[in-house]
Amino acid sequence: MRILGIDPGLQTSGFGVVDVEGQHLRYVASGTIKTTHLERADLPGRLKVLFQGVCEVVERYQPDSASVEIVFVNVNPQATLLLGQARGACITALVSRELSVTEYTALQLKKAVAGYGKAGKAEVQEMVMRLLKLPSLPGKDAADALGLAITHAHVGSAMARMAQASGGGQMTGNYRGSRSR
Repeated sequence: MRILGIDPGLQTSGFGVVDVEGQHLRYVASGTIKTTHLERADLPGRLKVLFQGVCEVVERYQPDSASVEIVFVNVNPQATLLLGQARGACITALVSRELSVTEYTALQLKKAVAGYGKAGKAEVQEMVMRLLKLPSLPGKDAADALGLAITHAHVGSAMARMAQASGGGQMTGNYRGSRSR
């Protein structure tokens, strides 16, 4: 199974692709989609770049499923709204390509990758490098995206089994055309 992780951001969105074979993870690719070449005020243009960039990643790497980080509400409501729009562009690109999308919080990512929820960016980068046997540290945004793919590899299958055992319903936070609750 091939999993695409997306760490959405309005200026820089990270992506990471891993293959899962049983309990083994294999690094496929990672990188960033940047909108910094556009005017900060050009929100529609930036969202278009994110949408097209995610579509291009999906076309190139052909993932079976995707995972996206859930937006946290921070002190600045305007920044939260802008991040939510960037996240929406990324999710829309994924579901337009018929991918199922599962959401994870930063806490879930950190627990799955580093072992505890208060891990810092550097610790996540280090653990992603170790888990995927990379020759060097991935960038912060790519590391978070790879961490989301790793989280989905470890947690997603267990969540699917629990949902199936409890009556076959879909998981909360899982998209395939629409959000289920």
